[in-house]
Amino acid sequence: MRNAALLLLLGLLGACSDETGAEAEGNPTQAEEPEAGAPAGGAAPPTGAWDRAAMSIPADEELRERGNWLLDRGLSSGRAWQYLTELCTVAPKRLSGSAGYEKAADWAFDTMIQAGLENVRLEPVMVPRWVRGEVERCVAEAADGSRIDLAVTALGGTIGTGPGGITAEVVEVDGLEGLADIGDALSGKIAFFNRPMRATARTTGAAYGEAVGQRTRGAREAVKHGAVGVLVRSMSTKLDDYPHTGAMGYDEDGDKIPAAALGLISADKLSAALKQGTVRVTLELEAETLPDVEQWNVIGEIPGGDLRDELVVVGGHLDAWETGVGAHDDGAGCVQSVEAARLLIENGFRPRRTIRVVLFANEENGLAGARGYAAKHGEGGAHFVAMESDSGGLGPRGIGLARPRDVIDRLQPLGFPLSSVGAERLFAGGGGADIGPLRDYGCFVSSLKVNDERYFDYHHSALDRLDNVNPRELQLGAVTMAYWLSIFANCEQAALASQSESE
Repeated sequence: MRNAALLLLLGLLGACSDETGAEAEGNPTQAEEPEAGAPAGGAAPPTGAWDRAAMSIPADEELRERGNWLLDRGLSSGRAWQYLTELCTVAPKRLSGSAGYEKAADWAFDTMIQAGLENVRLEPVMVPRWVRGEVERCVAEAADGSRIDLAVTALGGTIGTGPGGITAEVVEVDGLEGLADIGDALSGKIAFFNRPMRATARTTGAAYGEAVGQRTRGAREAVKHGAVGVLVRSMSTKLDDYPHTGAMGYDEDGDKIPAAALGLISADKLSAALKQGTVRVTLELEAETLPDVEQWNVIGEIPGGDLRDELVVVGGHLDAWETGVGAHDDGAGCVQSVEAARLLIENGFRPRRTIRVVLFANEENGLAGARGYAAKHGEGGAHFVAMESDSGGLGPRGIGLARPRDVIDRLQPLGFPLSSVGAERLFAGGGGADIGPLRDYGCFVSSLKVNDERYFDYHHSALDRLDNVNPRELQLGAVTMAYWLSIFANCEQAALASQSESE
């Protein structure tokens, strides 16, 4: 029904773009297209050629006042940092299935109520329960007999090794592609995937996307060549020795072998030792997978007006890897979502559509929360836009929107009130893992875009902690989200329609 409505209203848009309207949906891990029509140096906002009033887009002066209010109030008395400190103190270890996640859900429920959200509730989902255990040990014996202690952490979902671990020779492999001609060289050995994140990639997200397959699929592919274990170079952009964990998986009917990540310095040490001759490694992990348990998505709302049955969703994932405290990933996204809603409530903003905050369970190792939410609420086409923050609490650049280029060009000038803090851009391409399933139900997806050059320094490691989050950057992200939520909550659906969809 929504597509039909969009086509009926499309005539109101006029000839708003000369672009072909080719899809620029994008993959969040790929480089975004350059932003379109960004105001230069905070110049006066451009006036639109399309009928903004007919699309329920406020005039420039109203947008300027709204943006200034959000910036002034957010930077003077915002609560994003307070919320993040509380969450990471109450539930620093909140992986799915853990008691820590239950504490996080209780905190989120109470905080949403305190923030003024309505219809606050816990919605149950079944989530996996993987436990890291206390033992993570990796020792290499070089060709000259010297011993090298390697910084290691189990990958999420791996099996354990059993007491005492496994000991085997190591074979270095250049990413998954390195398996193509490996033959039987891995038989009875430990595969060491050592492809780094590409330094020349234009975005760190693109570099991560290129390299992460060796972590997620390394064990399932290496075991087919007879490997007995897997070590992976951490997905990191910083040369230190903090190992970075992350999800991995096995073929349902395939053999399972233990898998772990090495810190970058340890990976380089192991690679150097292999160049001198045979290296044997002892790897010991205590990890195990226990039966699934019931946990929850946490939901709260700002009820809408004349379009109350339509939804604009904003959220992040409440679970986090327990190597750190999940300050950036994704404590930041959770508190920004609640804070964005709180700011709009304090402002007295009256949304036409219902704004729904969803803090999702089990993003890191299963997406049970995302799938459960979409299965329960996706039917009926009620979701207009969903926005996710899951790139850390770093300085915002704007938002991404997975719509064709003509839509991006049309909406780009609306970001001008945020130009004073460098957050005015609208990028083609957006979304995230938790809101991705809603696309199957016709929902447009969006995401906060940040300066993520340092994100993978912290991601999934012990460095993902409060002292690596800047309170001002965190708050500015919440302000940016609040501003665009106010537009999506009140505009006509045709404001996001594309000329390409009428052809």
